[in-house]
Amino acid sequence: MKTAIRYYSKFGHSAQMAEVIGEVAGVKPESVDTPLTEEVDILFIGAGLFLGKVNGRIKEFARTLDPKKVKRVVLFGSSALIDTTVAQMRKIFEELGFKVSEYAFSCRGEMGPIHSGHPDANDLKALREFAKTIINE
Repeated sequence: MKTAIRYYSKFGHSAQMAEVIGEVAGVKPESVDTPLTEEVDILFIGAGLFLGKVNGRIKEFARTLDPKKVKRVVLFGSSALIDTTVAQMRKIFEELGFKVSEYAFSCRGEMGPIHSGHPDANDLKALREFAKTIINE
């Protein structure tokens, strides 16, 4: 099964999460600045929120992809103030015709003193288990 991981990370949380998924999948995570040039079975895509929104670079990246070359998109992310980044990312990818997994991973992200230290060891352990489940489906 061919897997790719892309993320946008303003403060490092999504990059940290992508690294965990990469360890499980045996794949090097790349930022959305790295084009996806080959067909994949699973594309893990992650981002956090800034001022309540997913960064526009996620949408820009999604527009570079061919839904016929990505069998399934799996979302991950963190947020300090809003419960999840998943709904916003799901909308972006579904509107472009991608099959988005019903399963996604979201946890708290640190913003100054709010949710300090997140994603923490427990968040990353849960992410690791999530990634294993997705990859072994």
